[in-house]
Amino acid sequence: GNASGARRAKKRSSGESPGDGQALRSSGRQINRKATDTEEEDDQAEKKYRKCEKAGCSATYPVCFASASERCAKNGYTSRWYHLSCGEHFCNECFDHYYRSHKDGYEAFASWKKVWTSNGKSEPSLKAFMADQQLPFWVQCIKADCGRWRQLTKEIQLTASLAATYRCGMKFSNIKSEGPDQCSQPEDLRVAEVTDSWWHSMLILPPLLKESPASPFLAAYYPDCVGMSPSSSPRIMVLGLLVPGLCPYFQPFYQPNECGKALCVRPDMMELDELYEFPEFSRDPTMYLALRNLILASWHKNCKEVLTSQKCALHIIVRGLVRVRCVQELDRVLNFMTRKGLINTGVLAVTRHNSKNVIVIGAGASGLAAARQLQNFGTQVVVLEARERIGGRVWDGTSLGVTVGRGAQIVNGCVNNPIALMCEQMGIKMHKLEERCDLFQEGGQVTDPAIDKRMDFHFNAILDVVSEWRKDKSQNQDTPLGEKVQEVKKNFLQESGIQFSELEEKVLQFHLSNLEFACGSTLDQVSARSWDHNEFFAQFSGDHTLLTKGYSVLLHKLAEGLDIRTKCPVQAIDYSGDVVKVTSSNGSHWMAQKVLVTVPLTLLQKNVIQFNPPLPERKLKAIHSLGAGIIEKIALQFPYRFWDNKIQGADYFGHIPPSPDKRGMFSVFYDMDPQGKQAVLMSVITGDGVPAVWDMEDKDVVDECMKVLRELFKEQEVPEPLHFFVTHWRKDQWSQMSYSFVKTGGSGEAYDILAEDVQGKVFFAGEATNRHFPQTVTGAYLSGVREASKMAAM
Repeated sequence: GNASGARRAKKRSSGESPGDGQALRSSGRQINRKATDTEEEDDQAEKKYRKCEKAGCSATYPVCFASASERCAKNGYTSRWYHLSCGEHFCNECFDHYYRSHKDGYEAFASWKKVWTSNGKSEPSLKAFMADQQLPFWVQCIKADCGRWRQLTKEIQLTASLAATYRCGMKFSNIKSEGPDQCSQPEDLRVAEVTDSWWHSMLILPPLLKESPASPFLAAYYPDCVGMSPSSSPRIMVLGLLVPGLCPYFQPFYQPNECGKALCVRPDMMELDELYEFPEFSRDPTMYLALRNLILASWHKNCKEVLTSQKCALHIIVRGLVRVRCVQELDRVLNFMTRKGLINTGVLAVTRHNSKNVIVIGAGASGLAAARQLQNFGTQVVVLEARERIGGRVWDGTSLGVTVGRGAQIVNGCVNNPIALMCEQMGIKMHKLEERCDLFQEGGQVTDPAIDKRMDFHFNAILDVVSEWRKDKSQNQDTPLGEKVQEVKKNFLQESGIQFSELEEKVLQFHLSNLEFACGSTLDQVSARSWDHNEFFAQFSGDHTLLTKGYSVLLHKLAEGLDIRTKCPVQAIDYSGDVVKVTSSNGSHWMAQKVLVTVPLTLLQKNVIQFNPPLPERKLKAIHSLGAGIIEKIALQFPYRFWDNKIQGADYFGHIPPSPDKRGMFSVFYDMDPQGKQAVLMSVITGDGVPAVWDMEDKDVVDECMKVLRELFKEQEVPEPLHFFVTHWRKDQWSQMSYSFVKTGGSGEAYDILAEDVQGKVFFAGEATNRHFPQTVTGAYLSGVREASKMAAM
């Protein structure tokens, strides 16, 4: 030991710096090459150089990056080289300098270890300390024609702003130097090695980022379990943490012990589709998680601009060559997440071009979502729409002084909902719907909330029994939900000896009409086994809101810059050849590599489009096992808000049906201007009420509705409406329905079968192809994003 120490001391005193070690190394090779068989010379070579401890490491002559100990081996001999990566080693002397309690460096290691163990979960080894605290940072020159990686000197801390401005040869003092062009200096040879796949496998410790944009989102996790360094910020135990300045509906990560939230990821685990795309991270996902969490957090902090690899790379703060690898991997991860519609989505428009082309049939939420995504990916898209307008089953009217959706207008569960994302991007406020809904009886009485609560309990208990019953039932043992509900209710009353009063019976009917509203059908059509099949998947949580401005503003923004041909009904799709041929009933022909069909379920059931070859039997069976639900809406504008005193600021009120056969007529009334300026009420016609109004004139439907309102507000004057509208979705040639449901004998799997593509040429989207989120604009939108992702991956 002393001899080698003395040798190094002498070397330093002769003014050699570690950088001059090139000469030393080559002489080392000379010794080895000229070595004779004499043992003595072999020993000498062995004494002067020691290979890295790690099998397979490419570094023949390691160099110590630490230079911490007075007796640092530099690039000479040490009794053991410690390996961090193929280009990064430290010597045994520097190890001792930090590890031995009597050495100068011990204090730094001990205090680091204290912070690490209090915040993190991983081993506070000396190697972890060296990687986290001692390795130099690497940074890339920002000049477009350079982009070379440079190693910063040890005392320089990398920050996002330094990464954003760094140029080769940048001086960190105030001295301006006019040297030669620093970019022409060759890049360190170790950088080229980093790109190889084996380099990653030789990495001892995964990268743990400092100051990651994800850290405020993930304060309740151990940082090192989610790709962040435990040394950079203390772990705060908070749940339901809201990131300052962030839209409260943005919750991209599950908090610990949380589950069942739609579009949420676990920050400490890879999802199945991620493992499929990035199998190389399955053994140790840390690097992938660090990058994915950083990207997701950055996107949610600013969803109004396209997120690029360049923007994200600035926030990858980690020491050592592994930063080079992280920046290289970033591109793939970001492209994958963009393709999946997890980032760079919503109403953002991106300009790219490739040689692919796609025809989208239908300009509703799903068709527009797919077209927007595909065009952002660079695909040429043409959208063919049968109607004169876009939007499909989203159709807003403003004739009553406020926006009223003839179709959809409510958002069910805003957390992580893409509709909330688009509202945020466009600066649109949604109105949160409060829970309160008073139930009024004909005659004007307000129902005792205790009775409502009791019947709500019984109603849910009936559905719980149905859930229990279906557990061991196969598809062919299915029965209609209406029958099953009656049977369970009858059994319960017999066994318990309880009698429902007349009012209680009517309140139960009100809850059943709500169920018919949810299904879009009378309960004798709906499957008892699968009526709520989507509840087995995580649903959107959080507030239910009214889009006071309507869904149309979002869809028109999605449509901006897209090539949409209206009044172009498609009648045939021929996919028998290499390209798909689409024929419209106005005689025009279109050709593309792929076509996306987003027409409503009814039009598929009625063969409005002829497919050649015909669709597979399995798909046709699925199409017919789903029901096409219908609800109609009525909206009335009054000269003043006659209901204010009675409903006291609630967003809606319920109407207790006078008899079971009347339960589908106007069961709920919504106040369309909850801020209280305009006087507009909207109500729904559901279940048996739908066929009852089929052949009625609009004026007669309004009269029926007014009779009900005058009963509910019997104690006061109810004025005649100034204006109104009544919807006719059943007669609407291009939809003929509102939303889908599972018919008796069907199953939720039909939605997945509808979503399957045919021969990689014909694809399908729309609410009736989304098993997780059917019946909603959100579900339609996401199905479009899904298909765009599928097409882009092919």
